[in-house]
Amino acid sequence: MRFGLFIPQGWRLDLTGIDPADQWATMNGLAAHADSGETWESIWVYDHFHTVPEPTTEATHEAWTLMAAFAASTQRVRLGQMCTCMAYRNPAYLAKVAATVDIISGGRTEMGIGAGWYEHEWLAYGYGFPGAGARLAALDEGVQIMKQAWDTGSATLAGTHYQVDGARVHPQPLQAGGIPFWIAGGGEKKTLRTAARYAQYTNFDGTPEGFAHKSTVLESHCRDLGRDYAEITRSANYNVVIGSTDAEVQDRLAWIDDHYRTTVPARADETVEQFRTGPLVGTPEQLIEKLLELRALGMTYAITYFAEAAYDRSGIELFEREVAPALLG
Repeated sequence: MRFGLFIPQGWRLDLTGIDPADQWATMNGLAAHADSGETWESIWVYDHFHTVPEPTTEATHEAWTLMAAFAASTQRVRLGQMCTCMAYRNPAYLAKVAATVDIISGGRTEMGIGAGWYEHEWLAYGYGFPGAGARLAALDEGVQIMKQAWDTGSATLAGTHYQVDGARVHPQPLQAGGIPFWIAGGGEKKTLRTAARYAQYTNFDGTPEGFAHKSTVLESHCRDLGRDYAEITRSANYNVVIGSTDAEVQDRLAWIDDHYRTTVPARADETVEQFRTGPLVGTPEQLIEKLLELRALGMTYAITYFAEAAYDRSGIELFEREVAPALLG
């Protein structure tokens, strides 16, 4: 199994209380920690502008700016976004940005891409909020443009949602075949079909039942399109709440509860429940058991989120010591 680590960037209220002047040092310190070890193949950020579970005035640092910064400050880990919203940047421009980050990083960029869902920030930034069908069609066109740009150095498409005419992307990404696509989302008719056509990686529901079902749908699309299903690595995102003992797990949950009651009291109950009921909550032994179950279903790349990471690395370090060695490779 392979592991990625989300770096706190504020979107999930995970830099609250840290002075903005110190937030980059916090983020970069965690990136350096991941970069220096052997557990984490990749580091990740979210592509959002407004905080969740509700918009606040707390910091949310911009994803592709962080990609460029991490490209320069790290040496080994791969760099991903879970996931870039197709509508937030023209796809030809996005292809150019990602290619530049790939050059800076020495060929370590991933392209997480999705149709987008956070209506509040769409409307606030003037993007409108088209229906799901239009957003998914735009995703498909945008991926075509980026793939063409990275394959040939130029992109032309007279689409319904995007029109480009000889958009040049030079220099090309360093990675042979272009930057890998992670097509995120579990929409069964459109998103997973786009993934079956273009993706090197997927990212969808990480519960055992949900993962198994989405995998079956993806396999069906691959069969229809003549794509080798085995070529696609299937990943999922996980909130990790870990402790050496059950009592430590409960202490960690209590910290999460207190944190969200301080920041978004009206939404604290539902937010904490999402952490409490996730698949990766427990002692190292319990997490290993669950990850082995998921691996048997074909989930071979776990992108992990530790709510307390900006304040306390002990959960990350416990995972590195006692969980990852049982699953790496």
